[in-house]
Amino acid sequence: MSKYDTLHINDFTEPELQYFRDMCNFSDEELICFNLRAKNKTIVQIALEMSCSEPKVSKLIKRVKTKIKRIL
Repeated sequence: MSKYDTLHINDFTEPELQYFRDMCNFSDEELICFNLRAKNKTIVQIALEMSCSEPKVSKLIKRVKTKIKRIL
């Protein structure tokens, strides 16, 4: 098990979050999802705010975490 397996976006500091925004090349959808997750929003809350399904949000979170892991 890697130390990044339990990665929680809302655990990072604001300077770290900004670093990820700058370096991860997030798509527009990924960035919205990342920012909402950083505010500790649930998958259901993000799905409602983004007007998409919960499985779609889960996929976005997975892609975001993959990009973060690549630069860590």
